Amino acid sequence: MSADERPGLYVESTIIMTTVRVVAPFVLTFALFIMFHGADTPGGGFQGGVIAGSVVMMLAFAFGIDSTRQWLDVRIVAALASGGVFVFAGIGLGAMALGGQFLQYNVYEPYYYKASKYGIELVELGIGGIVASVAIGLFFVLAAGFGHVTDTEGER
Repeated sequence: MSADERPGLYVESTIIMTTVRVVAPFVLTFALFIMFHGADTPGGGFQGGVIAGSVVMMLAFAFGIDSTRQWLDVRIVAALASGGVFVFAGIGLGAMALGGQFLQYNVYEPYYYKASKYGIELVELGIGGIVASVAIGLFFVLAAGFGHVTDTEGER
């Protein structure tokens, strides 16, 4: 069997594609639920971020890694990561600017009475964005393979 006759890594399956189309919105909604309820229940930004990142992985397995990589531009993934960092740092440093400690949510309460609850939820959402983007980025790096690595054994 020649290299041209071997099957590729991606085989299109109508069943998998349809299932992912139906399931992906529910999984993403569950990820957001886990992120937003991290302050009150078990879960939080890390767990929700991993679940949200798995949605992109499901899409990649169903529709192909290359087409998913083209659909989800690297700038979106980078914006998700840096947006999460800015939200986390902004809320933490904002508390310090108001005379509190880093991530001391109760210093926001004179400005909004539910500031502690929403501050924690925003931080969890920021952490979820960071974790999701890292999981997606690592998936795409690992999916690209290591074919670009050259053999340096012969050069010694």
